[in-house]
Amino acid sequence: MKLRKLNRIVHAQASSDGAGVKIQRLAGRDLNTALDPFLMVDEIRSEEGADYIGGFPSHPHRGFETITYMKQGRMRHKDHMGNEGVLAPGDVQWMTAARGVIHSEMPEQSEGLLHGFQLWLNLPAAEKMLPAAYSDYRHAQLPVVELGDGSWLKVIAGTYTPLAESSQKAKAVASPIPQGTTEALYWDLQLAPGASWQAAIPATHNLAVYVYQGSSTEAQGMSLTARQLGLYGEGEGLNLQAGSEGLNALVIAGKPLKEPIAQYGPFVMNSSAEIEQAIADYQAGRLVAG
Repeated sequence: MKLRKLNRIVHAQASSDGAGVKIQRLAGRDLNTALDPFLMVDEIRSEEGADYIGGFPSHPHRGFETITYMKQGRMRHKDHMGNEGVLAPGDVQWMTAARGVIHSEMPEQSEGLLHGFQLWLNLPAAEKMLPAAYSDYRHAQLPVVELGDGSWLKVIAGTYTPLAESSQKAKAVASPIPQGTTEALYWDLQLAPGASWQAAIPATHNLAVYVYQGSSTEAQGMSLTARQLGLYGEGEGLNLQAGSEGLNALVIAGKPLKEPIAQYGPFVMNSSAEIEQAIADYQAGRLVAG
């Protein structure tokens, strides 16, 4: 079993989106190939209401999926299909924009800690113009694997299969969220100080780890710290070793689409002509038409 090695470290960049919401963002053309099929990783984390109260008023999407995961605080979602709900701590929203969605995401609080993540997951060309879909998953629906000594793993998407010899008797644990073409893995990992952890990762997948608290120490002397994304090379397994303060990280992996990417704001297609069509459809009110 070949363990993957950390090849590259990327720092999240302070940015803002929506109505002035302050975020940490990892995105851009430079990362499209390395993260494929993922397009973007955003983190919102602030105790200051002024940093997030404006939220994300009504806006469109086409051509990909958004995965919103709340750690603390509450976020209300509304879309053109009549879906509406509130994400509480631990909840996940999986929205397939596909042909088109117009929606809003607004905080349900004006003060206190708001902490969450949104990932953009690309769709293959054959699925970009399918009807939109939406699902909420509550914290209790998503399995949490206790790893001992205060360490745990939340399986948001995909199947977790342990590798470590001490865990050989443990069974694979699967998320209830249906797998798409990209067969995405999305896990939230907490390791106690100094703890180590291993998991199987399909050799077909690109792999990245985003540290949002604490640090990890890699075998080759490299380390990942908060607000850093690690990009890993080829292999069938991942080993992480927590630093002295422990580790909290998102582990994401997916089968790359290896298709051209054309993006203009909230539209992600395969060509500039398709982007122009998306803009024209939105301006003419056709974006969400059947």
